[in-house]
Amino acid sequence: MITQTIRCREISATDIDAVAELLTRGFAGRSRDYWMQGLRRQAAREIPNGYPRFGFMLHHDGVPVGVLLLLYSSRITAAEPTIQCNLSSWYVEPAFRNYAPLLTRIAQKNKEVTYLNISPATWTWPIIEAQGFTPYCSGLFVSLPALSRVTSGMTVETVVPDVTAIEGLSDTEVELLARHARYGCLSLVCRTATGGALPFVLLPVRIRRGWIAPPAMQLIYCRDVAEYVQCAGAIGRALIRRGKIAVILDSNGPVPGLAGVYSSARGRKYFKGPYRPRLADLTDTEFVLYGP
Repeated sequence: MITQTIRCREISATDIDAVAELLTRGFAGRSRDYWMQGLRRQAAREIPNGYPRFGFMLHHDGVPVGVLLLLYSSRITAAEPTIQCNLSSWYVEPAFRNYAPLLTRIAQKNKEVTYLNISPATWTWPIIEAQGFTPYCSGLFVSLPALSRVTSGMTVETVVPDVTAIEGLSDTEVELLARHARYGCLSLVCRTATGGALPFVLLPVRIRRGWIAPPAMQLIYCRDVAEYVQCAGAIGRALIRRGKIAVILDSNGPVPGLAGVYSSARGRKYFKGPYRPRLADLTDTEFVLYGP
């Protein structure tokens, strides 16, 4: 019989090994090394002051039995600084599922924070909506950028992880591109014939066990989807040299100006809080820190 000795507290750096073991049991197909890499990245990254570094855990007599990872980051929304939190990797051992609401309630207590759920299983959609979340992205658009026309004079540059300055970009954008290159993303800068610099971050689609590497990338960041449409032809030709032919992007329908297919069967993303997230910005989320 389980006694009432369940506690919920912040995850600390000393809990990382135990949390990785718990998540490995809870998510089939994800190795312990996968979780340890992501947790180490969480340990090293900058986060807004006053917020949890890793998230929260349930423990029973000192043993972790539940976990919810939280990835906090700062954003500029409507010209104002805001706090965003990606709710990620929620798991509670079957014998303690009755305590799961305690974990989610504590994790979502800050009214000033915009909370995101960007990888919900389809069967959880009604549950998430009952918790007060609203969809901001209804599906995915699989684009074939090489079929787009290349704008005359446009070039594509690859950003290296140790770059400190890029002509035409702010220090903040340079640091974002370099940081994501260090996480294993492909950071690019498209230059127009007039000298404009447009930043992009893409992430290889996950390679599942027994599969050949998928010929696709996921769009993690651009300033606006219209800029991706503008640069799609040049980006597509750069990706072909890397063996990639498709770019998947969050969308609420077909994207004018792009060749490809839209589907609402997967890719729905939710938010709860004061600010609606924009499409084409998945920076510093679980997709990046933990991998696709």
